[in-house]
Amino acid sequence: MIVDLQCIMPSLARVASCFHTKIVSTHEKARFPGVEHIEFKEEEAVNTARKLIEAAIDNFSRRDKSRVHIPKEKMDVVVGFTPAGEFHHLGGKYRATYRPLNNAIIEGRIRGVVAVVGCDNPKNQSGGSHIAMVKELLAHDVLVVQTGCSAIACGKAGLLVPEAAATYAGLGLREVCEAVGIPPILHTGACVDNSRILIECCNILKEGGLGEDISDLPVAGAAPEWMSEKAIAIGWYAVASGIFVVFGSPMPVLGSPNLEKMITKDLFDIVGGGWGFEEDPVKAAKMIINHLDIKREKLKLKPMMYQPQAVAA
Repeated sequence: MIVDLQCIMPSLARVASCFHTKIVSTHEKARFPGVEHIEFKEEEAVNTARKLIEAAIDNFSRRDKSRVHIPKEKMDVVVGFTPAGEFHHLGGKYRATYRPLNNAIIEGRIRGVVAVVGCDNPKNQSGGSHIAMVKELLAHDVLVVQTGCSAIACGKAGLLVPEAAATYAGLGLREVCEAVGIPPILHTGACVDNSRILIECCNILKEGGLGEDISDLPVAGAAPEWMSEKAIAIGWYAVASGIFVVFGSPMPVLGSPNLEKMITKDLFDIVGGGWGFEEDPVKAAKMIINHLDIKREKLKLKPMMYQPQAVAA
């Protein structure tokens, strides 16, 4: 198992020592006690890869078959929607722009775009809140963008394939997905790739017709099962950029009424974005949908073409 600059707990090495697993770190900040370290440098990428493969081969003879459990369940997923690639996915070879997406939002086929990201939290059923929130958003014609653990949870639930649009998406979002051949959820990378989502917001803004600032866009972010300080930092980055961000459980700040008012209300007048907290993923999704509708009203966009669909189980 190779670990880098991710949400890796130092105790992982102790757990691995109970099995036959060898852990190798490739980043200076992941040098844990009891873990072999092979520093990754771009100019030595191929040689480093060879060393890691050889280490895996050498360790294979230590595998204890009685401790191996590989689930038989499999699920297809479609991934790789980078900000640059989406020009081609959405517009095709001869119209490689964000205009089809912007038009779908302006015309009322897509309500808005929401990033659902973040970790699995051990206080929740693994991935359950991600799946429940996303299904509610899709039923209301919200195009979802995901990264990291959140995308893995929805991928396992069968939501990251084009066929999922027919089952879970509202009629407007379904039309767009079926026309282009994309899933209703766009997997844009690992948890450390959340900045790509802000690039996508900039591309939507640059295309025109949806305001003059990121805070004007009918977009939002959510981390229904966040659990690390990194999530707070990423959330603040999005808020400071003018985006409404909903966390499943509140940050430990609600003991101060003044601070709570500042981050959940006053910030909207300062940076255009702010925080919301709601542990129930469906209620949180409804908060986000209401926010998107307010943004659409301020932009004087057309009403949504279709009524929301019933949420599929």
